[in-house]
Amino acid sequence: MAKSNYVPLFETKQAKGRLLFRCIAASIFLGICFIVMYRVLFFPVGGKAERWTWIGLFLSELWFCFYWFLTTVSRWNSVYRLPYIHRLSQRFEKELPGIDIFVCTADPLIEPPSMVVNTVLSVMAYDYPPEKLSIYLSDDGGSEFTFYAMLEAANFSKTWLPFCKKFRVEPTSPEAYFRTASEPLSDAVNVKDWLSVKKLYEEMKMRIEATIKLNRIPDHIRKQQKGFREWDFVLSKHDHQTILQILIDGRDSNALDIEGNPLPTLVYLAREKRPQHHHHFKAGSMNALIRVSSRISNGPIILNVDCDMYSNNSKAIKYSLCLFMDEKKGDEIAYIQFLQSFDNLTKNEIYASSFRVLQQLELHGLDAIGGPCYNGSGCFHRREALCGKKYEKNYKVDWKKVSDTKADESASFLEETCKVLASCTFEHNTTWGKEMGLIYGFLVEDIITGLNIQCKGWKSMYLSPERDGFLGVAPITLLQTLVQHKRWMDGHLQVFLSRYCPLLYGYKKIPLKLRLAYCPYNLWAANCLATLYIVVVPCLCLLKGISLFPKISSPWVFPFAYVAFVHRAYSLNEFLWCGGTFQGWCNDQRMWLFNRTTAYFFAFFETILKLLGYSQLNFAVTAKVADKEALKRYDGELIEFGATSPMFDILATLAMLNLFGSFGALKKVILDVDEDLQVLDKFGLQILLCFVLVTINLPVYQALFFRNDNGKMPSSVTYKSIIFAMLACTATMY
Repeated sequence: MAKSNYVPLFETKQAKGRLLFRCIAASIFLGICFIVMYRVLFFPVGGKAERWTWIGLFLSELWFCFYWFLTTVSRWNSVYRLPYIHRLSQRFEKELPGIDIFVCTADPLIEPPSMVVNTVLSVMAYDYPPEKLSIYLSDDGGSEFTFYAMLEAANFSKTWLPFCKKFRVEPTSPEAYFRTASEPLSDAVNVKDWLSVKKLYEEMKMRIEATIKLNRIPDHIRKQQKGFREWDFVLSKHDHQTILQILIDGRDSNALDIEGNPLPTLVYLAREKRPQHHHHFKAGSMNALIRVSSRISNGPIILNVDCDMYSNNSKAIKYSLCLFMDEKKGDEIAYIQFLQSFDNLTKNEIYASSFRVLQQLELHGLDAIGGPCYNGSGCFHRREALCGKKYEKNYKVDWKKVSDTKADESASFLEETCKVLASCTFEHNTTWGKEMGLIYGFLVEDIITGLNIQCKGWKSMYLSPERDGFLGVAPITLLQTLVQHKRWMDGHLQVFLSRYCPLLYGYKKIPLKLRLAYCPYNLWAANCLATLYIVVVPCLCLLKGISLFPKISSPWVFPFAYVAFVHRAYSLNEFLWCGGTFQGWCNDQRMWLFNRTTAYFFAFFETILKLLGYSQLNFAVTAKVADKEALKRYDGELIEFGATSPMFDILATLAMLNLFGSFGALKKVILDVDEDLQVLDKFGLQILLCFVLVTINLPVYQALFFRNDNGKMPSSVTYKSIIFAMLACTATMY
């Protein structure tokens, strides 16, 4: 195409408000300089305890300053990508490439087959030529019930896909759609069709759930589908042969929906595994799917989604292709990360699961300096980049040649030949898991894989269309949330302490700003030490009578007050600008504290133990189901404790410690009548910090002493927290 006729498929726009952010950041930096100056000039020369607590607090403040600088790097400049799909259709309608979509599931108990069915059906119904779509489900649980659910999905798709097209369904997950949509009222024929499809879906769902409840596949169904014979040889979900079934062959002229239109290809895979391989289940499953799909469909673009999320925007593929297929900038893009959102968040996001500021501000900042990190799901990949190809300046894609790459062999032949590609032994003595596919050995294999791709010269981009591309399921209990964060933080710190540390591994490969921008995520867990110090030591020093901050009457109080107030005020403004609520921001601050003092703490020390050889790599799948009472409390935005856990022991003990510290402060102010002004003047900031921590922990006190439901704090946790806090206070005072 001549350059004079070139019209971009997407535009890049600078984010607004960056000048204000830079001015505020500069003023905060100035305030930090004054705080450092105060710590140096007023270093205590008195007792040993005063000196060491002062040094500890100074080091904690220096850490937070350093961490703030790292987060500022990724926010300094932000860009937004605006795709134009009408231009894509005009220019490439007949040359659209094949898309391979990977869905991974691990356990039918934690991730119910009915949920997996909705995910698969939602991606089958994309606004895209169905003959160019291939969907691969990797069932790492090796469950015949998941296989049965896929058979039901394959049959229902013949009705569901034309229904989605006729009624312009959004979202294309049947469960999500029928839960929120109302039947059309304008046309009696449409009403009949609508109700008929809804009934078919409900019947399919009932059959799946009834089969699981009976814990056996009915004999007549087993006889209809030869694939069930494979389970006669399955010993366990961690020890079985490769099971590969092409449930819908999109190349077959007989694979049509009820209106005679072609259907996408649908493939079920339970890869061969042995017990020693199961801890790499997601990365291994992805790599197996890459190998298998290259033989069956070989789509140049790969989308991977988790089984607990569904397509919420049927045009997401075309949005991503606007970036990939742009003649000037598209050839350098390795992957396009979509915003990850959730459909079960409460109004005020009780567990702060949306990451709205990170996703709506920080990742756009990463996009401006080389590209966002790969976040594990909702990501479109260029197959060549994911398979280890290095970017070259003259690299160009001929979309005409890659628009049709499906194999010519029969389905039965492909089923047999592809089993070898899916086995664990296939990748032995190869670069799979090292330079090709997802990288093994890390809990956050997505992050390290994205970094590895970027270090090979590729760029990535971030898309956050007005209608979210995907919706998933967020944890609905506090313990689920903390366990999930622990796994993430464990993996990120592991990356930072490995040879893949972005600062070293990315040297001369990616921009310095991008290397620094990776570090805040890699060092999330390391925040636990400074946070625990701030939460514990000022409170105990208040009881001991040791002052750690300037007097209220001193001019040196202004830098502390300014930095704390402006930083939190701007944080609130960002949260509200991103669509949150004030109460949601308060919950976000609470979870910030809970995570740093528990999940981050355990992740930090577990990572150190692993490096020393005292602990093995593990991967915990977060449960996607919960009992009705817990769900009701979640909908009512009541924090769910209701379990014994070392994390809750820490939360409760810290809460009690600050409560006792507040009582001690009040006692000093009330009883020392003649000196109350001096007490407030000398310890004002410490008292304020203690009261802020008590306010944040109000739900903990409620769970410890006032709640009677099953979500309250267990009695054993209550007793332990009181004892531990009293011992700490007593030891400090005497």
